[in-house]
Amino acid sequence: MSAPAPSPLAIVDAEPLPRQEEVLTDAALAFVAELHRQFTPRRDELLARRAERRAEIARTSTLDFLPETAAIRADDSWKVAPAPAALNDRRVEITGPTDRKMTINALNSGARVWLADFEDASAPTWENVILGQLNLIDAYTRSIDFTDPRSGKSYALKPADELATVVTRPRGWHLNERHLQLDGAPVPGALVDFGLYFFHNAQRLIDLGKGPYFYLPKTESHLEARLWNDIFVFAQDRLGIPRGTVRATVLIETITAAYEMEEILYELRDHASGLNAGRWDYLFSIVKNFRDCGAKFVLPDRNAVTMTAPFMRAYTELLVRTCHKRGAHAIGGMAAFIPSRRDAEVNKVAFEKVKADKDREAHDGFDGSWVAHPDLVPIAMASFDAVLGEKPNQKERLREDVSVAAGDLIAIDTLDATPTYDGLHNAVAVGIRYIEAWLRGMGAVAIFNLMEDAATAEISRSQIWQWINADVVFENGEHATADLARKVAAEELAAIRAEIGDEAFASGKWQQAHDLLLQVSLDQDYADFLTLPAYEQLA
Repeated sequence: MSAPAPSPLAIVDAEPLPRQEEVLTDAALAFVAELHRQFTPRRDELLARRAERRAEIARTSTLDFLPETAAIRADDSWKVAPAPAALNDRRVEITGPTDRKMTINALNSGARVWLADFEDASAPTWENVILGQLNLIDAYTRSIDFTDPRSGKSYALKPADELATVVTRPRGWHLNERHLQLDGAPVPGALVDFGLYFFHNAQRLIDLGKGPYFYLPKTESHLEARLWNDIFVFAQDRLGIPRGTVRATVLIETITAAYEMEEILYELRDHASGLNAGRWDYLFSIVKNFRDCGAKFVLPDRNAVTMTAPFMRAYTELLVRTCHKRGAHAIGGMAAFIPSRRDAEVNKVAFEKVKADKDREAHDGFDGSWVAHPDLVPIAMASFDAVLGEKPNQKERLREDVSVAAGDLIAIDTLDATPTYDGLHNAVAVGIRYIEAWLRGMGAVAIFNLMEDAATAEISRSQIWQWINADVVFENGEHATADLARKVAAEELAAIRAEIGDEAFASGKWQQAHDLLLQVSLDQDYADFLTLPAYEQLA
């Protein structure tokens, strides 16, 4: 008697969406189920390993390069696979969620790459997860258009040779997709996002002269990179796609990954495209891992931690050197400014800061950088054009002048700044505003002229937590306490209500956002990710 067929994936507690059957085909769901059976047990083991490593950091208050992988770092002979033509020039990349309007605008933006984001810039509602996949399919078949119901303005794609190359970012390993389950267990969101995208688009992208390219978020170790590499091999073999077609850029946005950059590239070497310096999540990771390691690890206000801080310079210069040593692209950080349509002076000052930031990255050896808004594309492009000229990148700049010791990456106390009362107020104000929008299904939110995503909320709540637990004294003499955080949050909630009016306040999720921010900022049992309890409240 033959064995019973494997159980299909079940769609759980999800309202049907228009055209979802085009994404959730039987064959696509069977492919995702295969990925889940094959790789989720390893995902679970690696999440447990994260907790063990965090406990070791709490015990020792330090990190170092891994002795067991020293031979990989010392071996100068290996390189990552050569970049495909579509990813050889990455001088400006725009980021954003995969809603229909953003899909068209990002592809049309003039940037060389669009990071199509299912992660921090997208709240993982069922609608965002599935319709985002549909929008990408429609973009590749050029059947996408959009008319703004408020303005009546219509959007359509430019000619194919003017469009950005898409690099898709799936969710991090820690997030599950509760609406897709196998035998009652949810499938990791990363496997849902990767699996559906790869299944529907890998061959289509090859036919367009490109390929399935990915950004890998929240990676904490080379073993997690190894898992992704094995997934790529399995997926390519399963669908008859040549091995090495996939290309992955890893975000070095955790402090532990910063000590394993070469090993991460090594594990992915047949599929690696580069590394990226992700600023806010990196700071969040430092706070999370060293949160109980004493005063020398207390970060000041997030806006005081610029990329010129010594420990941030160590991180970015090591990243450039590592990438170019191994033939990979080094991609710089985000310019998050959102231009004002009303205040030209605000724009002038901000544009000058963006230009200085991108000039610095280009001169440091980065091959490209991120922006959050189409208006910033020309500014960043000019900075990289001035250094690169007609060259697609500057991988030949090996930066052998760079020497970074293990302690340099965590020398937080070299920064001449301290937490301030205004910093606390800003963390609360931004945290409430961001979480409220996220709970309504929006992951990329303009707040105080900056495009904020989930990493912003993570650093905000982590700093509140750290300052309280370190008994920080602000410049006005007030101690950082739970009561002070509650007072500031109550004042901020009242100010928001006065600003937007009772009706708009009541129709939003402001009280819920306030309560959740305080929960993850004040609980002694520090939540690994804000998005875990927030996901339980997401409709």
